[in-house]
Amino acid sequence: MHTKPRAIPELLAPAGSWEALLAAVAAGADAVYLGGTHFSARQYAANFDDATLEEAVVYAHARGVRVYVTVNTLLHDAELPAAARYLLFLYEIGVDAVLVQDVGLLRLARTIVPDLALHASTQMTVTSEAGVRWAASHGIERVVLARELPLAEVEGMRDAVEETGVGLEVFLHGALCYAYSGQCLLSSVIGGRSGNRGACAQPCRKPYTLVRGDPDLYGRPIGFRPVRLPDAYRLSTRDICLYPALEEIVRAPIASLKIEGRMKTPAYVATVVSIYRRALDALAAGQPLPDPAAAERDLALAFTRGFTGGYLCGERHRGVIGPERPDNRGVTLGTVTAFSDRRMEATVALTTGDLLPENGDGLAVRWPGGEFGLVVRGTPRVRDGRTLRLRFPQPAPAGAEVAVTRRAALEAQATEIVRSGRQSVRIDAAVTWEEDGTPVVAGICTPPHGEHVTFNVRADAPMGLARTRPLDADGISDHLTRTGGTQFFIGRLDLQYPGGLFAPASYLNALRRQVLAAVGSALVAAARPPVDNIAAARERLAALLPDLERSATPTPAVRPALAVLTDILTGVAAASDAGADLIFFEPAPPTCRPETFEEAIRSAGDRPLVWKWPRIVTRTFLDTAPSLLSAAHAAGIAGVMVEGHGCAEAVRRAVPGMPLYGGSGLNIWNHVSVAAHPDFALLTLSPELSGEEILTLVSRLLVGSPAPSLLVQGTVEAAVTEDCPPATALGCPAGCSGMAWALKDERGMVFPLRPAGACRTAIGNAVETCLLDYLPELAGAGVATFIIDARWRGPAYAGEMTGLYREALAGPERRADLERLKKEIKKHALGGITASSYVHGTRA
Repeated sequence: MHTKPRAIPELLAPAGSWEALLAAVAAGADAVYLGGTHFSARQYAANFDDATLEEAVVYAHARGVRVYVTVNTLLHDAELPAAARYLLFLYEIGVDAVLVQDVGLLRLARTIVPDLALHASTQMTVTSEAGVRWAASHGIERVVLARELPLAEVEGMRDAVEETGVGLEVFLHGALCYAYSGQCLLSSVIGGRSGNRGACAQPCRKPYTLVRGDPDLYGRPIGFRPVRLPDAYRLSTRDICLYPALEEIVRAPIASLKIEGRMKTPAYVATVVSIYRRALDALAAGQPLPDPAAAERDLALAFTRGFTGGYLCGERHRGVIGPERPDNRGVTLGTVTAFSDRRMEATVALTTGDLLPENGDGLAVRWPGGEFGLVVRGTPRVRDGRTLRLRFPQPAPAGAEVAVTRRAALEAQATEIVRSGRQSVRIDAAVTWEEDGTPVVAGICTPPHGEHVTFNVRADAPMGLARTRPLDADGISDHLTRTGGTQFFIGRLDLQYPGGLFAPASYLNALRRQVLAAVGSALVAAARPPVDNIAAARERLAALLPDLERSATPTPAVRPALAVLTDILTGVAAASDAGADLIFFEPAPPTCRPETFEEAIRSAGDRPLVWKWPRIVTRTFLDTAPSLLSAAHAAGIAGVMVEGHGCAEAVRRAVPGMPLYGGSGLNIWNHVSVAAHPDFALLTLSPELSGEEILTLVSRLLVGSPAPSLLVQGTVEAAVTEDCPPATALGCPAGCSGMAWALKDERGMVFPLRPAGACRTAIGNAVETCLLDYLPELAGAGVATFIIDARWRGPAYAGEMTGLYREALAGPERRADLERLKKEIKKHALGGITASSYVHGTRA
């Protein structure tokens, strides 16, 4: 039996362009999210310049729709002044919230505009209740959760939601990223286009060959053999569609349901938003979902790579990955059974009788090794309810699939949705008349999901005394309630009419327009902050800018420590024996026991050992970590390295005073991000930063800041994903076979796959980072710790690479000595060596 949900979440729609904004509002979105031309994670959307952005806010607010602006890229130090000014601008124009990723920008926002609502972008990679509580403690009002979380994990955050008031947002429909957003550097390491800067080149939509081999002495895969598979798009995800699970979703502690698609067309936005609007309205009224089959078919006709309930609904492997093709599949119409070369006509056996091609529809005809498209002209006739004949522009073989990829009627319907608009803002008013006959309209306006606002309108002139036929109250009411073609409708209109007055229809129509304009202005004004608050924010910005704009000051050179990151006990011993100053130890969660740390401490000898937590941490890990942490503390570990928001607080609760170290997953891109972690001993800078950006960052650090560290050798962890490519291709537990797995792209570059705990997979860069040439520069700038990542590479790599860098830090007297060390490093490296990111940074 259907029961009414306690509340219906907000329906949040994408607005990548002005036209898409109009479509989203007309189709019934409660809120829209959009990007300006600055600092937005969708650089290739149309986006909004400052003037158009302000117009968009006015347009949406006048219709009771909230506006969230994405400022969700990572920022260089040189960009901080402009970003700070942009925050003030967004505050002044009354945006309802700003989405952020960079913790430095978060800190600036809390300083400059403390009453501006902030949402944690999915790029912040919040994956746990601890992360939600961390967000609340930093003034964030809503968290866009990582797409990888199952519904049970979200449900487990209910206490945090109720105790902190933070809202949760999940993706409802649209494209899925292959890897955890905010932790994916794949586009960056391949071509310099960083997803963290809004410039992702979508390498996950490219073809790859799955290969397997055996690890050598240095953990490098050798003897690669391709796995023969029928499909090439190993990383291409299906599109998420939660329509079938909507009744369950709305009962979870979720405040907002987000439709992905700032790169999509206005027709797509109108179609998808309208379908989910009808569904949510039905659930709000205690009714079942309207015609699910038709709704899901129309969603697919709008665009689909194949639908999935995603990780939220417990899907995995082939339930999420669609390796057949990376683009729009459309909806299958049927299969070619015969083709007439003379008539250029195909006979198509229909897959289902409820989808037939219509005039103007776009079709795709596909078969192994070929495809073409066509537009239907006229309406083909169906024969026997099972077959039809279609004219094709070229021959197609028997067995070719025919799919509808564009539905003309659906696009026409979307156009009509935008043209007709949506009357969603209620007006309740009373009309009184002054002694001279001047009408005064006062009342309240109530948007669908917001605070009501009041208004008061006095007509520009009085009505006259009637000579023969005075207006009656019904006639006046009829004119004032004609709100068709606007966003308003009249709920209640109370006329305290004295009678005996007259005015032409044009007078009453003008009064109505005056009232509606006043209501729209009141809605816009209500969303803007008070003048005094704006003035105070401007003063705070003015006080802060000199520090953000000050010239960099040289940092005293340091004698850098050499740290090694390893995942095995023999790696700990090898790094210690070779002279590492500090060891970060990341044991695999299934094998991590209290005695593991006792053995690790013994293996490290007199070298400090830090327990490194996984990059992705969920409730399962955090439920067991405190007891392990107590054992590790008793064994004598020197601290804990964390890479996710909220993890540091979990460490402090378990062992107060435990030294904290920050991994590269924290995305430290600027000196304000460093200042946002004042109680950390060390922070690892992002591997996406160029040398110049690193030197600028370090030069701006205040005395007493966490020590900056940097990965100088090893395979950059380019992505972490819930998928296991071997298991997706061959079935579980193929990825746990002990073999070495990798993905080979079209250029022949090989990206190693490594277990990342909890059935996750880490994808490494195809070429190993080596900054040997730049060690003096970095040490001279004040980078305090150099890190060698020896995870998954075995003890030989950990020991020998540590020895080579130990020798390099001793200071080779000649260039020839340095080149000798580089040759030795190349011998042990995976895929060669590169310093590309350090030299060039990211393009965006």
